[in-house]
Amino acid sequence: MLIRFEVSNFRSIREPVELSMVAVDSSREGPQEFPHLGVSLLHVAGVLGPNASGKSNIIAALSWVRDAVRSSLRLWDDGIPIEPFAFGDSPDRSSEFTVESEINGVRFEYVLELDRQAVQYEGLFHYPERKRRRIFEREGSELKLQRGLGALSGTRELLTNRTLALSIARRFEEPLVSDFTADLLRIQTLGMPDRARGLPTVSRRPTATWFEQEPEQDLLQESLFEVDAPRGVDSEDRAQALALLRLADLGIDDVLVASDPENRRATRRVQLTHRTVQGAIPLDFSAESAGTRTWFRLIGPVLAALKDGSLLLFDELDASLHPTLSQQLIALFQDPATNPRDAQLIFTTHDTSLLNHLNRDEVWLTEKSVDGETRLGALAEFAGERVRTSVNLEKAYLHGRFGALPDTDRTELLRALGLIA
Repeated sequence: MLIRFEVSNFRSIREPVELSMVAVDSSREGPQEFPHLGVSLLHVAGVLGPNASGKSNIIAALSWVRDAVRSSLRLWDDGIPIEPFAFGDSPDRSSEFTVESEINGVRFEYVLELDRQAVQYEGLFHYPERKRRRIFEREGSELKLQRGLGALSGTRELLTNRTLALSIARRFEEPLVSDFTADLLRIQTLGMPDRARGLPTVSRRPTATWFEQEPEQDLLQESLFEVDAPRGVDSEDRAQALALLRLADLGIDDVLVASDPENRRATRRVQLTHRTVQGAIPLDFSAESAGTRTWFRLIGPVLAALKDGSLLLFDELDASLHPTLSQQLIALFQDPATNPRDAQLIFTTHDTSLLNHLNRDEVWLTEKSVDGETRLGALAEFAGERVRTSVNLEKAYLHGRFGALPDTDRTELLRALGLIA
């Protein structure tokens, strides 16, 4: 599980901002307790704030680290595709990232500092028995390894100024490295295109693949998520995906997927079967409403996250979704019955009604300063004021108690329209 993420000098973020998944109200039901770590971790975090305040860049920064680890060895020969803060001296400064995670009961910490030309610093640490121990650490091209990890020595031969040591080390059979990188690379991102390469959002298993096998009727009545059920069974996966589709009450009974068995890379033709007075009628996916398409596309990533206990990042959760569906999605991650493997959801939204379904420590707020810099604050400690658990969060937010609201002064517009002098 993600413990915390920190970033500085990335897009609209100049000074360090931190998003923590450590529960403030750890005594309540919901957070997963880790006594050996001394913390309880949240399954959900929502980021709210005005347009252009940098909400999406919080998610984009963590997605960038994941993509960097996946691709630096192959794609960074001509330069590091980092996007520093655009103003002042920031374009000439390095960007910094820190990812802390709990994996199999052990805390891991990954620290990265780089600019467009080279990696200045990189380190991976773990905390057995709460004591910090180095797995590897590099400054420039000098790499140090924990004693006893000789299997990683081949990392030095491939290391360059523009290659992450983690990208190389993950290819060797060392559990301390492979466990952390597997957890990091399982992170999925929805709602946000890769603007540097124009790629679609990252999903390990598109929704259509969950519907390729015909259903077995006896499985359709089973529980949506069964902890001890065998994994990787196509018929069970299909039943769970169909149950999640029907949860949205879209009038859809089934999904038909036509694919070329001789060309698995070919585009699948998807049709959704609708209930009508004339019977079941299939409709091409392209003819469906934006809301239906959005809900369908998120089914695969959501099920993948819930099945293997990974992190799902969702930019603009409320886009094209009815608030009720957004609430249902959040509830899937908050409820231990549907989230037995401690998957996590971090999302951005403008929908203030979702505050009624979040605890105070599950809410983060963004504001943009006069110089265009994003600031991120935890609602539970926002502006130095502790927010009581009894506070109506939506009402208090809309009344401006926590800031992070758009400035809607109409004076300039009215003057431009000639309505005032």
